[in-house]
Amino acid sequence: MPDAARDDSVVAPLTPAEAQALAERVARGMFERDRASQVLGMRIERVAPGFAELSMTIRADMVNGHGICHGGLVFTLADSAFAFACNSTNFNTVAAGCSIEFLAPGREGDVLTATARERAQGRRAGVYDIDVRNQEGATIALFRGKSMRIKGNVV
Repeated sequence: MPDAARDDSVVAPLTPAEAQALAERVARGMFERDRASQVLGMRIERVAPGFAELSMTIRADMVNGHGICHGGLVFTLADSAFAFACNSTNFNTVAAGCSIEFLAPGREGDVLTATARERAQGRRAGVYDIDVRNQEGATIALFRGKSMRIKGNVV
């Protein structure tokens, strides 16, 4: 039989406990292979179906010429949280597009937390909102990602 995409209509739904266990297994598998997130010191704080929360401490080598966290690194943290959230149901999923609004600077020593939440998910395309906040709860950035499911499973 040809390699076809999984048909959700014929697959028994997972219990909440099974869905949570799968999300955690997917996150572990993805993180083991995610050298970029590892080298930046990101940590997975929480994961659930359609949800992920990652944190990262801003190091001296992450600060730009203005003395604030490089925007590309804030983007990378948000993008990683997006990836863990949209792959949490074990469908291989990639970014189809995204945008970010920088609202406040991050500074050396700050702990940034990116919280990704699924807003909509169709058979192939999804939309996720990611808030990036510092340790005091101040919003640093708002990120919106659009996802596209591709063939295969994460684990």
